[in-house]
Amino acid sequence: MPAEAMPAWNVYMVRCADGSLYTGIARDVARRVVEHNTNNALAANYTRSRRPVTLVYSESVATRSAAASREYQLKQLNRQEKEALFADSGNM
Repeated sequence: MPAEAMPAWNVYMVRCADGSLYTGIARDVARRVVEHNTNNALAANYTRSRRPVTLVYSESVATRSAAASREYQLKQLNRQEKEALFADSGNM
């Protein structure tokens, strides 16, 4: 598949049923959220016991490396900073 036809990578956050936040990366965020909610084999260990999860934030980046770097940056934020990010982006 040509590089321009490849879907972008995304960094996303979901809010779990217990109110906690989970951050991850995926090419297809909608599919990944469904996996977190329904598939024990594909869901993250963290989200399996905290279902259902709801998408609260997503941003596209060009490469998997950039997605992983951004994921790390977001994971360093405290709860208040993450909530502010959602509010500023209009994604919440």
